[in-house]
Amino acid sequence: MAVGWSGLGLIVIAATLSEFLARNALGAEHAGAPLSPPSEAFPFGTDLLGRDLFSETLYGLSTTVAQAGEAAVLAVLAGGLLGFVTAHLPRPSAAVLRWAVGAFAAIPPLLLAILVIAATTRGMVGLAAGLAAAPLAFVRAFDRARKGNFSAHSAYARATGISASALLNRDLAYEFRDTFLPTVARALAAVAIILSTMSFLGFGAIPPHRDLGLMIAAAQRSYFQAWWTAAFPALALMAFILLARLAAGLDEGERP
Repeated sequence: MAVGWSGLGLIVIAATLSEFLARNALGAEHAGAPLSPPSEAFPFGTDLLGRDLFSETLYGLSTTVAQAGEAAVLAVLAGGLLGFVTAHLPRPSAAVLRWAVGAFAAIPPLLLAILVIAATTRGMVGLAAGLAAAPLAFVRAFDRARKGNFSAHSAYARATGISASALLNRDLAYEFRDTFLPTVARALAAVAIILSTMSFLGFGAIPPHRDLGLMIAAAQRSYFQAWWTAAFPALALMAFILLARLAAGLDEGERP
């Protein structure tokens, strides 16, 4: 987990300082010859319009990190926290809400995000990704909290007259707090996948602002003759998702 959070910290710093680290302005065309391979002058090469891919990858990473952060906050609040609180409601109400959200959790998150974009605008891509990831986060948090509610120490606490609100406050102070960072990291990995796939399909970032998914999509025509146009944005995206998964400390076979 420490490696994951350290790596995520470095990525966030690089994304935040992208304007200072980049050699060229965002979208600057003809910085070099079109489709130049990686070299000392252009470590990541150039794309079809002669843009410096090192600079463009930094800008794309900045956009992806910003959108993923916004979406992850929404997924944690509307999913993890709400699921945790819902598990402490009376059993009939909790069961109905668990069933209703579980129905949305059965829908592939990418499809759910595209439906949200269809009902709003492409400018709401962070909202769409966050809402798409929220049902699974809700179900996971609900089931974990519900299991704790029926543990021996919880039953003993209720038998001694401790109120349900006091139990909720205790669980929020300890159990939810202890799982907060893994929940955030898991949400970052999930929404990054959703966001990049949406952009690749044309439902995400709006040019001239490009995220990593849109950069990979734009390089489709030059995959074979200029592999670097897609390889470096893809590697940056893979590093971000992998580090988020490591930060979450996922066990083998656990769903993201």
